[in-house]
Amino acid sequence: MGGGGGNLGGSLVAVVVDDGVMSTRYTQFVQHFLESAERFFMQGYRVRYYVFTDDPMALPRVPLGPGRLLSIVPIKRHSHWEEISTRRMETISQHIAESAHREVDYLFCVDVDMVFRNPWGPETLGDLVAAIHPGYFTVPRQQFPYERRHVSTAFVADGEGDFYYGGAVFGGRVARVYEFTRGCHMGILADKANGIMAVWQEESHLNRRFISHKPSKVLSPEYLWDDRKPQPPSLKLIRFSTLDKDTNWLRS
Repeated sequence: MGGGGGNLGGSLVAVVVDDGVMSTRYTQFVQHFLESAERFFMQGYRVRYYVFTDDPMALPRVPLGPGRLLSIVPIKRHSHWEEISTRRMETISQHIAESAHREVDYLFCVDVDMVFRNPWGPETLGDLVAAIHPGYFTVPRQQFPYERRHVSTAFVADGEGDFYYGGAVFGGRVARVYEFTRGCHMGILADKANGIMAVWQEESHLNRRFISHKPSKVLSPEYLWDDRKPQPPSLKLIRFSTLDKDTNWLRS
């Protein structure tokens, strides 16, 4: 799949999302995200940014380099952040089915309230790519916040799981990302039909599916960090990190 050209024989893409889609209050982060991506993300390769938003007119105009495109994807507005979160996998899989599968080879789904701080290159590419959650990379498996209720399709038994993965970064070949997000969405729908919401919404389903469908590549916390945490000595370089923000205001 994809349009050819570039050093990889195809295009790359950053899917800019947050809790499923970018609500109006998250548009404030777009400029910083895109400016940092233009500086550090896949330099020398073709890139297409898909920005999912319920307010296209509010998006800033950021100059893009040669071979880099921005596509705005209008989405329906939801009143509660929980609903936005549980719709994330559906939104991504639908967009892949409708157009992205013809336009790109690799797809990264990332949160928009983050910035690139150092180069992020083709070393991150793979069939199915996961990123270790920055809050749990030194924590024993028994303390991972998996969904532990048997009634949820996201249920993880005590003896399962290698890592706890963050929902803010995942990706891979576009066909694999479609299968992955579609599978997560089906699990979320099954829970909803039973009146259940997984403990960490789509991130719980993401972790369940990565256990059943192992990622071909796992990114270290240097590719998914949290600026509110002190940088440990073992982490020599931070490439992509979440911004410190008032989540209560953003979710209100």
